[in-house]
Amino acid sequence: MSIRFDAADAHWRVAPLPGLSAAQKDWLTRGGSLTAHLRALGPVAVRVTRECVALPWADECAALGITPRAPVWVREVVLSVNGVPFVAAHSVTPHAASVGVWQATRRLRTRPLAELLYSDSSVARSALVSRKVTARHPLYRLAACEIGDVSPQVLLARRSVFERHRAPLMVTECMLPALWAHLAVSSELRSSHEGVASLAHAAHPRMREHGRSLEHTASRAHSAPRSSDGRGR
Repeated sequence: MSIRFDAADAHWRVAPLPGLSAAQKDWLTRGGSLTAHLRALGPVAVRVTRECVALPWADECAALGITPRAPVWVREVVLSVNGVPFVAAHSVTPHAASVGVWQATRRLRTRPLAELLYSDSSVARSALVSRKVTARHPLYRLAACEIGDVSPQVLLARRSVFERHRAPLMVTECMLPALWAHLAVSSELRSSHEGVASLAHAAHPRMREHGRSLEHTASRAHSAPRSSDGRGR
């Protein structure tokens, strides 16, 4: 389904910046529901931090097709996994759309926005774009509230525009340091387990091969008794 809106600009780009890790590039470009991807890491909780009528950020107007002083409906939430904040999300739609096409966004409470976006076949999505966010961007200040004194110099974020009946809704998701730390630990654990398994295989190659050979011989020498209806047990 085609879409009239584009989330890209001079700073928000489809191709992730060079120098990012494989995990960072993966999470910045993953399609589908980010909430669903986070659930693969553990139980996800949604905490609403702000819902109100406001003015759009400077880099949101063109993507939404509105003027800088046009009112918008803003919803900001934090997505936590096992109680740890992993993502700070900011969604915005023109005020008229928030009481019309996108009015359901006002009634979500602590339910994830994904429940609306991925259950309606009339919703189309633009390409995902991403960028590094510094302290000069309002998204950084939003995320900094969740990471306290360990704020890095830059954060990574992605965004896309969803369109329903010609009305846009843009969702911006800022990945917090705890997400990257969790993924790094998980990767190290997987590498460690794979290393142990590889060493075990190398230490007992004959035993493993002999075991397979005996199994194969036994299965040929002693066929399983068959029941009266012609099937094995």
